[in-house]
Amino acid sequence: MKGANFVFGNTIEAEGAGEGVTRKVLAYNDDLMLCELHFEKGAVGSLHSHPHQQISYIVSGSFEFEIGGVKKVVKAGDSLYKEPNVVHGAVCLEAGVLLDFFTPMRADFV
Repeated sequence: MKGANFVFGNTIEAEGAGEGVTRKVLAYNDDLMLCELHFEKGAVGSLHSHPHQQISYIVSGSFEFEIGGVKKVVKAGDSLYKEPNVVHGAVCLEAGVLLDFFTPMRADFV
């Protein structure tokens, strides 16, 4: 809901974002976007890059993230920064939820 001041998660339908991964696009405008992603254990966020800045916050679960060739395991309460065009991806080690913040917004998600 572009530009909406209030976005209620229970009104947003989750979309498939890869095998074992669903995504909800929540509040956003042209400059900023928030997404909620649910991962099943073993689901993979394939290595990729994009021109957006991205911060991920781990709400629950655990993940092995790779950012710019460096791999680390992260868990609930941890956060990650991915600069524009850096290659990154993840493997879900324990089912969990991520919040992804992008700037500018990801037009390919809407």
